[in-house]
Amino acid sequence: MYSSYPSARSSRGGSAKGRLIFAAIIAIMSLVSYFGSRQDNPVTGETQYIGITVDQEIALGLQAAPQMAEEFGGEDPDQNAQALVDNVGNLIVQSSPASQTPYQYEFHLLEDDQTINAFALPGGQIFITRALFDKLQTEGELAGVLGHEIGHVVARHSAEHIAKAQLTEGLTGAAVLATYDPDNPASANSAQVAALIGQLINLKFGRDDELESDFLGVCFINDAGYNPEELVRVMQVLAEASQGNAPPEFFSTHPNPENRIQRIHEAIQNIAACP
Repeated sequence: MYSSYPSARSSRGGSAKGRLIFAAIIAIMSLVSYFGSRQDNPVTGETQYIGITVDQEIALGLQAAPQMAEEFGGEDPDQNAQALVDNVGNLIVQSSPASQTPYQYEFHLLEDDQTINAFALPGGQIFITRALFDKLQTEGELAGVLGHEIGHVVARHSAEHIAKAQLTEGLTGAAVLATYDPDNPASANSAQVAALIGQLINLKFGRDDELESDFLGVCFINDAGYNPEELVRVMQVLAEASQGNAPPEFFSTHPNPENRIQRIHEAIQNIAACP
């Protein structure tokens, strides 16, 4: 007597085929979503693939900022030093095309006096540790660091990396951000958004991003009246600090290509090409 039910082999075969079809649909949708997010950056003129809004960038940066600060000892209590960071950072923003962007720039001096680092979150949250701040000898060098980080924000490097992560991870990231409402803080309580913020905090930019931010940094600090050669001095300060047993944390988030100083000099010579 033959059973009316399909064989186990045919069920497994059908199930496997179904999984492949589903996987293909996810892959196609991910590619369509990624390449459908193409847009031009109004400051850099670069064509980018970005799947989140400016409001979402700002909201994600604001939410990640307290955790970022806590990891580096919290806000530095030296109000005079913080005021200097604010003044230099705001001058760069106001004097450069960064002022034409909708981002909410805020500058944070962190109390960590051991970790040499500076970094930016999407939407305009910018940080520098006390350890790096104390190694800078001039206001212009501080401008070089902050100008570089403002460059990351203006160039939307974090948002680009988020879009690439969405493509890599399929629809998971897209679903998270589709339900993330920057006007509704409760929407940020999901584990997925928390994981995304964790990715932002640990974000490492690539060589091309760093070189672009160096170029924008040269442009922005020049707009603010600083000598762009100060950014070269920053690279030299970091190189000197790397001669110890442990290289600066800055190098873990800011790759230091061998030709980076040379490229900064080239940017200075080609300053007429600045946005």
